[in-house]
Amino acid sequence: MKSLKLLSLAIAMLFSVLTFGQKITITGTVTDESKQPLPGAIVIIKGSQTKAQTDYNGNYSIIAQNGEQLIFSYLGYNSQTIKVTNQKTINVQLVANQNSLDEVVVIGYGVQKKKELTGAVAALKAENFQSSAVKNVSNAMDGRAAGLQVMHAPNAPSAIMIRGVQSVSTAQPLYVVDGVPYENEPKIDPKNIATVNVLKDTASSAIYGNRGSNGVVLISTKNNQYKGLSEKELKKELDKLNITPTIPSTPNQEDYDSFVENQFEKPKSAPLSTFSIDVDNASYTNIRRMINNGQAVPKDAVRVEEMMNFFKYNYPQPKNQDPFSINTEYGNCPWNPKHQLLKIGLQGKNIPTDNLPASNLVFLIDVSGSMSDANKLPLLKQSFKILVNELRKVDKVAIVVYAGAAGLVLPPTAGDQKQTIINALDKLQSGGSTAGGAGIELAYNTALENYIKGGNNRVILATDGDFNVGSSANKDMETLIEEKRKSGVFLTCLGYGMGNYKDSKMEILANKGNGNYAYIDNIQEANRFLSKEFKGSMFAIAKDVKIQIEFNPKHVQSYRLIGYENRKLRPEDFKNDAIDAGELGSGHTVTALYEIIPTGIESDYLVSDLKYSQATTNNSNFSNELATIKFRYKKPDGEKSIEMVETIANQTAKSTSDDFKFSSAVAWFGLKLRDSKLVSNKETNSIETLAKQGLSNDRDGYRAEFVRLVEAVE
Repeated sequence: MKSLKLLSLAIAMLFSVLTFGQKITITGTVTDESKQPLPGAIVIIKGSQTKAQTDYNGNYSIIAQNGEQLIFSYLGYNSQTIKVTNQKTINVQLVANQNSLDEVVVIGYGVQKKKELTGAVAALKAENFQSSAVKNVSNAMDGRAAGLQVMHAPNAPSAIMIRGVQSVSTAQPLYVVDGVPYENEPKIDPKNIATVNVLKDTASSAIYGNRGSNGVVLISTKNNQYKGLSEKELKKELDKLNITPTIPSTPNQEDYDSFVENQFEKPKSAPLSTFSIDVDNASYTNIRRMINNGQAVPKDAVRVEEMMNFFKYNYPQPKNQDPFSINTEYGNCPWNPKHQLLKIGLQGKNIPTDNLPASNLVFLIDVSGSMSDANKLPLLKQSFKILVNELRKVDKVAIVVYAGAAGLVLPPTAGDQKQTIINALDKLQSGGSTAGGAGIELAYNTALENYIKGGNNRVILATDGDFNVGSSANKDMETLIEEKRKSGVFLTCLGYGMGNYKDSKMEILANKGNGNYAYIDNIQEANRFLSKEFKGSMFAIAKDVKIQIEFNPKHVQSYRLIGYENRKLRPEDFKNDAIDAGELGSGHTVTALYEIIPTGIESDYLVSDLKYSQATTNNSNFSNELATIKFRYKKPDGEKSIEMVETIANQTAKSTSDDFKFSSAVAWFGLKLRDSKLVSNKETNSIETLAKQGLSNDRDGYRAEFVRLVEAVE
């Protein structure tokens, strides 16, 4: 046994001698503490001139000999030395050097210590800019600012990359000169600079929002020569230096599609009114956010049908095999006293949780730089944790993220592995540009690879909507999502944030895909939509639900649909199964209102009679009918629609229900916010009084909250 040990030792010594000095190609990745790549890190063989530099992905390759030592270094980080012992792969994680961060940084909002302001990278003083060799700001910072790298390219401006913006991006940081922001490096004489501070991470995004997602370079000039000037004076001074500033305009860059409200139509000239149902309620929560923040509400942000459908109404469950019950009510119109209102309500069948099909969910999460604000990605993470708590063992979840590129960060995972899913959510960080097309493609492909036949296959997209798909963003996005709709995978869109929120894109995604859409303005709304109304939000019981109503000209002089402007269909679309329409979830309610001018009533809103449409119809057999209403829907996995037909009696209710009163008040308030030209009375007190008459069935207090919103708007 002793001789065997001696033999093994001798072989090991011989192998060491034979391999010592042998050249090996070594590859690997250099990352920081958050496992983000460090581009431009130096790898050098100790005692030699041989070195390599990492690329944008933090990868390197170097030829070394066994026994040599590799030194890994990056500006602002502690170096590491590793001995080569036959490894072909050496991955290194560097730790930031914190020794130089205990000094004061003065920012427009106050004074903080750098060790408390974790995003601060470096502070440079006037002497750093006095050398004749210093030609510009980036030149002065090269080699002096920890965590900042200046990349020089022939015949091109220098590019600055700031580490710690959570994703590697070639996008330039935001420059702020004496409080004035610039998108590009300002051409300031370096000798006029007093100090430069470089911010990243929490500091840059907390102070400058998503504009600072790629880092911020704060420049103070001597005597603050650019501060306090008028816009005209500032432009004049900057023109002297050939500087193009980004002068702050209104901070609100939100985007809403414009539309014209529905007008009155005559049954004789337009006998059919056809539209797709809409269970979305994003418009209401978005409006609520604006009113609570004291903001003016843009008229195009108001979609009256989504306001009405935020609230639940007391409709009975269906009694047969149909997925929903049909309920109508006919009463007086509160805003135009000579007119009437017809309320149409659908109640989706409430399926017990144990009977729900298994879910195949793909979370598609925007982690771009625009998602850095507290009411975006941080709120999003907490929202999805609420959803995760609703999942069962039979369900599975995958997580796809996208910024500059798309990636699968969590493969399909059983719903009872909640901590694994939550851990994956906790690791998400924002940074980089936003190209949503690749994310949508990957999410749908992931859903299809794990498709559950007869199950609930759904992509849940969460974003502020500030992303691009193709060259003509909205049209290309519409084409893409219409193609994905054919896969049988449903879509839920969750909107977050403010300031640059792109409601128009979110609405297109929900309308053109098999989708629904909600705006999450706070954690309470996340709990309502993703927990309390989980079944209705996530489980479709009917798709492509369409409504077509024919009014009897004997009783209806003119009519108009309140809201649903973006959901209107042509009459011939009703029976065309290729035409997409809205989805109805388990337990969902849908409400629509028609304003009607009865025959014999004089009204300022009547469409003038047309010469060639005066022929009367022999409708004596239908003298007691106000209208005939038809519904078409498909089963969630079906391709052929099923039709339901009901007639509505010409009978005005002596006393309308509380739901009628409340839904009317909500519609009235929406018409007021849109400054409708078809409403004669827009008095806040009148709307508030009617809403208070419908406060029953308010278990969660949402109706009372609505009354407070009405009171807040004058």
